[in-house]
Amino acid sequence: MSRPARKQSKRLVALLVFGAIALSLFCSLTYLAAQSASTLEPGPKPHDIPARWKPWIGEYGGSRRSVPLVTVHVVSERDGYIEILYRTNRPDGVHYENAKRFPATGSSPSAHGLRAGRSGQRELVSGDVVDVKITPDFSARAQVAIAPVHPVEELRKQALAEAPPQEKGPFRKPELVELTTLDPAIHLDIRYATTNDFLGTPVYTEARAFLERPAAEALVRALAKLQALGYGLLIHDAYRPWYVTKIFWDATPPEGKIFVADPAEGSRHNRGCAVDLTLYDLLTGKPIEMPGTYDEMSPRSFPDYPGGTSLERWHRDLLRRAMESAGFTVYEHEWWHFDYKDWRAYPILNIKFEELHSGQGLPSAQ
Repeated sequence: MSRPARKQSKRLVALLVFGAIALSLFCSLTYLAAQSASTLEPGPKPHDIPARWKPWIGEYGGSRRSVPLVTVHVVSERDGYIEILYRTNRPDGVHYENAKRFPATGSSPSAHGLRAGRSGQRELVSGDVVDVKITPDFSARAQVAIAPVHPVEELRKQALAEAPPQEKGPFRKPELVELTTLDPAIHLDIRYATTNDFLGTPVYTEARAFLERPAAEALVRALAKLQALGYGLLIHDAYRPWYVTKIFWDATPPEGKIFVADPAEGSRHNRGCAVDLTLYDLLTGKPIEMPGTYDEMSPRSFPDYPGGTSLERWHRDLLRRAMESAGFTVYEHEWWHFDYKDWRAYPILNIKFEELHSGQGLPSAQ
């Protein structure tokens, strides 16, 4: 074999060896990523329930009889069975009891006391008691709103005229990063910039989402694990100026205060270390159904709420496991709210969205 031929043969062998190594490395990384993603799954993924049952899943109350409402009926599904639970509020907390259980297949809602009332509202009938559905369907996509204690525009003027609480440092220098610049699989649904929020009026001036850089990078790590399972992240809220926290607090009636932060202490959203989010399907782009809707001020928002369907709870738990694997902790009253572990290291901020730079936000001090 001539010298040029031998040299060409050696190059070919080297290329083949390099290609084999690269392929092996790629397969190993893919396998490790799949392993990492699969460990997130909270058990085998359940099947969805029959379509005829979906509109009836939810909570029923407000009996037409003139007696105080002491019990809420929760129509839910678990392991292929429809369960009707009783929820009662007792001095030692909320209690659920299983009142009825039957297979989801082979039975119809009407056979178990569920019907459409004259107004079209869904009802649960038990003897002479008629309860109406008091929670929204997921498909409605309309925010559960409250009646603000005071007009929002009046509260906005008051909040903008006040200053956040004084804090003792030292704190890290804030570096807010705009989340949509980090990965195209991060989508936004910033309700507070629309009328479709819990106050029924826009509170944000722009539909944008920022986090402090370490929290933003942790979010991307969680996203990478979820992408391997076919999911993206849909952001409802992230950094929130302090004056907005003040508006939320002053607008919310006493019974809803557990769902909003006290402005006297500041919110972890104000520190750029909290994010409200859910999952969406990467193939369809549609949000994933959860046991309760975003910003719903009811027990359905609790991370351990037993209602909904097996698949909805599976997705809720998957989101939680992904976020916790990246250093976030779920808020005890809201399945969608996650706080980054280093939130105490950052100061309360009151920077308006329109004052933040495009793209990477505002690497600023107070």
